[in-house]
Amino acid sequence: MKLEPELKTYYRLKKGQSLCDVARFYGVPPRVLAAYNRLEEEPPAGRVLQIPAERRNLYTVRGGESKALLCGSKENFEERNQTEHLYIGQIVWL
Repeated sequence: MKLEPELKTYYRLKKGQSLCDVARFYGVPPRVLAAYNRLEEEPPAGRVLQIPAERRNLYTVRGGESKALLCGSKENFEERNQTEHLYIGQIVWL
């Protein structure tokens, strides 16, 4: 079994930046970044965020799409994206 070190990435929020700005830059859905850092509200400037090492394809949801269509099953969608919700314009991991 080959061991590979997990490289953790951290980012300190600067004044005027939002969680969505950081999520977009690192290719992570905003909800996933918030859940990963146990955030329930917008973090203040100076807060250090840990960025998930996992990378997947980002996708913007369009009308008529379902959780199963996007991720194979409802459970996969909810686990990957840390939410039960699905709406048009939402940015998700496939």
